[in-house]
Amino acid sequence: MGLLDWLFPEEETVKNEQIAKTEFKMLTGYRPVFKTHQGSIYESALIRSAVEAKARHISKLKVEFQGPAQPQLKNRLKYYPNPWQTWPQFLARCSTILDCTNNLFIVPVQDDYFQTIGFFPVLPDRVTLLEDKKGNMWVRYKFVNGQTGTIEFDRCAFLNKHQYSHDLFGESNRVLKQTLDLITIQDQAIEEAVKNSATIKFIRQVDNFTSPEDLRNERKRFNEYNLKDDRSELLLFPYSYKDIKQVNVSPFTVDEKQSELIKNNVFDYFGVSEKIIQSTANNEEQDAFFNSEIEPFAIALREAMSRAVYTDNERAYGNHCYVNPSRLQYMTINEKVNMAQQLGDRGALTINEIRELFNYPPLPSEEGDVAFIRGEYYAVSDKLGETPAQEQTQQEGA
Repeated sequence: MGLLDWLFPEEETVKNEQIAKTEFKMLTGYRPVFKTHQGSIYESALIRSAVEAKARHISKLKVEFQGPAQPQLKNRLKYYPNPWQTWPQFLARCSTILDCTNNLFIVPVQDDYFQTIGFFPVLPDRVTLLEDKKGNMWVRYKFVNGQTGTIEFDRCAFLNKHQYSHDLFGESNRVLKQTLDLITIQDQAIEEAVKNSATIKFIRQVDNFTSPEDLRNERKRFNEYNLKDDRSELLLFPYSYKDIKQVNVSPFTVDEKQSELIKNNVFDYFGVSEKIIQSTANNEEQDAFFNSEIEPFAIALREAMSRAVYTDNERAYGNHCYVNPSRLQYMTINEKVNMAQQLGDRGALTINEIRELFNYPPLPSEEGDVAFIRGEYYAVSDKLGETPAQEQTQQEGA
């Protein structure tokens, strides 16, 4: 049983193909087709570093499902998103696919009874939007190996980036082509510079040779005698050589400012900085990175997963997916202590949530999932109906 059988069981796929046959019509006039193959930007070391840095931080998010609906699925998703991945692996792959293709599809994993038991982020080669006779949207995935699968759009979680010309799908990364070309030229220039710096080139005039054949033979003899078998730091020249001059080649290399410009193009596009990649960012820089990149992803994933897991009626009764950033601990120990004190004293954090800030294991639920409020704090509603005399009497009695 392969992965495709878990995601798109053959019996269900055949049935779905018969239901959804018509392409879904878009307002922009674009065909409802998304193709992922645009040349892999992930093959560039610089781009991979930027994408991986973001994925590392996103993998620390904590996905939780709250509400009484779907208890069996909720219990499964509490520990892992599917039978093959942990939540950090799932989140890192979601981030990587989204950055590299600007579109992310997360499909349900199904058991033998077509019941959802998890979710898996897929990387299709081609995606086509279809509709049935009732106007419901369906998604047909075609993968690189030629296999296909069709499923209702409402059962999938979908995220996109850089959406403009298409009503649903994000744009391609073709705007990075010029930057990728510059990166390639820069790497080639450095490689050629290293090769040329290790090579001695010179020209000379040779007497007593009148035919091209004689010159070729002399060049071959000189190379074999000086540069092959008997290599040494001493080159020997006969009396027939005159006007020997070394040729100094100055290969083109990208200067520091140009190299910095290329890197900044990549960093700006993916919303990271060099300090984030090298893990040297301070608290303010990490907080800015969280607010601009991590939090928007967490919000988008929360809404998409809530829609895929729960029905409209279930969400109306408070069933929802939450993506908790509590594991993103970039605060100093003093800042953590201050946060625990300020929020813990007001009942905003439970004991286990405070322990998690300091990487301590949780206490049992009956002990750890408890919040406290300092004694001198009162709810505003408890004070609204009291007169100053009543308040003074309570204080004196206390």
